[in-house]
Amino acid sequence: MKILRSSDVKIVDAYTIENEPIHSINLMERAAGTISGWIVKNYNPVKKILIFIGPGNNGGDGLAIARQLAENKFIVKVLWVKITDKLSPDAKINYNRLKEQGLAEISEITDVKQIPETHAENIILDGIFGSGLNRPLEGFPAKVVQKLNEMEGIKIAIDTPSGLFGEDNSSNHYDSIFKADYTFTFQFPTLSFFFPEHQDFVGKWKIMDIGLSQKKIDETESCYYLITKNKVSNHIKKRKRFDHKGKYGHVLIITGGYGKMGAAVLTSNAALRTGSGLVTTHVPKLGYEIMQTALPEAMISIDLSDIIFSESPETDRFTCVGIGPGIGTKNNTQKALKSLIDKEKRPVVLDADALNILAHNKEWLEILPENSILTPHPKEFERLTEPADNHYERLEMQRDFAQKHKVYLVLKGGNTTIAGPEGNIFFNTSGNPGMATAGSGDVLTGMITSLLGQGYDPKWAAITGVYLHGLAGDLAAEKLGEETCIASDIIHYIGKAFKQLKNEK
Repeated sequence: MKILRSSDVKIVDAYTIENEPIHSINLMERAAGTISGWIVKNYNPVKKILIFIGPGNNGGDGLAIARQLAENKFIVKVLWVKITDKLSPDAKINYNRLKEQGLAEISEITDVKQIPETHAENIILDGIFGSGLNRPLEGFPAKVVQKLNEMEGIKIAIDTPSGLFGEDNSSNHYDSIFKADYTFTFQFPTLSFFFPEHQDFVGKWKIMDIGLSQKKIDETESCYYLITKNKVSNHIKKRKRFDHKGKYGHVLIITGGYGKMGAAVLTSNAALRTGSGLVTTHVPKLGYEIMQTALPEAMISIDLSDIIFSESPETDRFTCVGIGPGIGTKNNTQKALKSLIDKEKRPVVLDADALNILAHNKEWLEILPENSILTPHPKEFERLTEPADNHYERLEMQRDFAQKHKVYLVLKGGNTTIAGPEGNIFFNTSGNPGMATAGSGDVLTGMITSLLGQGYDPKWAAITGVYLHGLAGDLAAEKLGEETCIASDIIHYIGKAFKQLKNEK
């Protein structure tokens, strides 16, 4: 699914109105109906609903929702935040319709002291400003939003929380943005929904399909995409009855060191569970018995060193190499990594200490095999680049890095993002906070390496691996609870995640 900038959404809106064809007031009615329908389905009409509206079409949505909820026996009060005496044409139509209906109370607010007190069971709808805002709220509107944030109640934002910009909020005033429990956005999520610093404003968000022109959506360029379950499902390779293990790749996992052999077990196990026909794990001598005992399905390549990765094995017989978890950053290990990327021409998967080594030797980034996959967490990415002032800036840095070095960069987080050398960025939608646990990243490395070794192209190895990893984590959390999940649980649910994706087809 494309994620469009606020300015592009307006163009798609206008095209839909002209070419469906549909009057703008009827499109507004359709949009309002998606939200009022959700409220009717999820809440009892005895709840009192306060809808705060502004002068634009976001206020028009709020007025239409008010009328629709009043028809369904809800106790509705509309509070017009009187920034100006004017309403947009469609908002004016809905204002008159609401007055004619006569079922909802309408008040004008010119001072925050006029805002009534609420109770925890009340519902507060924010329809003051929608998407497309490009200046911080100041003066009276800012005071209204600040007051609403102090009030009790279930808070719902129509389309976008008032005060939040669609993309870059670096110049915004965070104390003047509405804090929603739920945000119902029309047709597309807004880019700023995906940044951690905005989670207290957006709350839980849901896309409401209002039937905008698919033709215009397809024609509108975007470099931002949302990874959907259906799309990933369509890229899962189908196995044939007479296939053998040689058909599913032989991957080399270079991982583990003294005190960190768990990383080797997790990464290798994840690769096997993700479908690799063969897995060979290269470990220091001390790891031989650990690996043979913990994971008998894996073959072992033994380093010359007792305790570290010190020499790169020959890689010609392997379909893919994944390297990094638990290998440390000793001098000999750095030399061994340099030797590997010097001779390897196919894409490799680099994580953890492999990335920390690259951060100390940034000139090596220039010799990475094209389309390699790097999987840093935010601090590792910061070491590879530099600190960012906010997550929008970091997203732009991620894209620039991927394009400059011709790699796929998987930046792990609440919505893991994947940037590719073509300049596109993909936002993951699976996963949960229970996956914020030691070894979770090692599991992801094994999964992506496995998919790459099975013949998935680098882009879809990264996208599929990230989504599958998150889905397995979701299934584990659903069964065990977020607090108790560990990395091994994610591996345990990879099979069920695959089954879900296959059932999606």
